[in-house]
Amino acid sequence: MTRIVAGSAGGRTLQVPPKGTRPTSDRVREALFSRLEHLGAVSRARVLDLYAGSGALGLEAASRGAASVTLVESARLAADVCRRNVATLGFAGTVTVAVERVERFVARPVLAPWDLVLVDPPYDVPDDELAGMLGDVAGALAPDAVLVVERSTRSPEPTWPAGLERFDDRTYGETRVWFAQPERALA
Repeated sequence: MTRIVAGSAGGRTLQVPPKGTRPTSDRVREALFSRLEHLGAVSRARVLDLYAGSGALGLEAASRGAASVTLVESARLAADVCRRNVATLGFAGTVTVAVERVERFVARPVLAPWDLVLVDPPYDVPDDELAGMLGDVAGALAPDAVLVVERSTRSPEPTWPAGLERFDDRTYGETRVWFAQPERALA
């Protein structure tokens, strides 16, 4: 069972697509968001959740006070689950669902920069495809934004594009999480 860990919807259960997704465990989400809140990266943030699946990461951010959240998911069944979760939790005014390929979504110009980007691609997304997508996202970040990439511990560290620099990584069981920021934020 997947649930929202904390915040206004804490303890509420999420629907999960019957196949094709790998929801981030409650334990990993709790640790991840503890770190993000310590960094001041969630409250009032514009959040982008790429490869959203059930929407658990983005919905956790909304529950913890994000100003707005966009869930991007290309699988129609998973996107429908995201929409139902948004409605059930009462986040219709805060969370939107974009049904399209992540690569296409991030290639478009943005109206305002993202403060927090959560990237949890399927494990079979090739490293070079992930690197290209991160390159597109890098240009759409606020100066003090945080970008998080979640992968298997068997996956190599993402190739960070120019302008992004890793500042931390954590391992939780079989899950590895990397944190990056625009280079200018680290100066």
